[in-house]
Amino acid sequence: MKSIIAILSIIGIVSIVGIIFVLSGGRAGTESASVDNVSVVNGQQIIAIKTKGGYWPKKTVAKAGLPTILRFETTGTFDCSSAMRIPSLGISKNLPASGTTDIDIASPAEGLLQGTCIMGMYPFEIDFQN
Repeated sequence: MKSIIAILSIIGIVSIVGIIFVLSGGRAGTESASVDNVSVVNGQQIIAIKTKGGYWPKKTVAKAGLPTILRFETTGTFDCSSAMRIPSLGISKNLPASGTTDIDIASPAEGLLQGTCIMGMYPFEIDFQN
């Protein structure tokens, strides 16, 4: 009897996590590369990425060859997106629950930069173009 209750509890938890994942993915699916989250201040490119239940926008287009800061903005973020990584740059960073975290990525070359949460559930990418 105890094992049946344990199995049903696990199924319930997995179902709830799945529903949350699908619901947060609905918001994440609305972003596009046309979102205005890139600015240039004093010759430095700043790419703002909101972090909670994933990354928004999920896709960004930016200028290659400019000194670049990735600016992660968290607001009550306690899910796995509060720990991000960019494997190709060897970057892994825990973000605060609320606040702004700047990561200097120098002057990226043309190409696609991909990142994810620490669990690999929430991806984001930046397409650096000339």
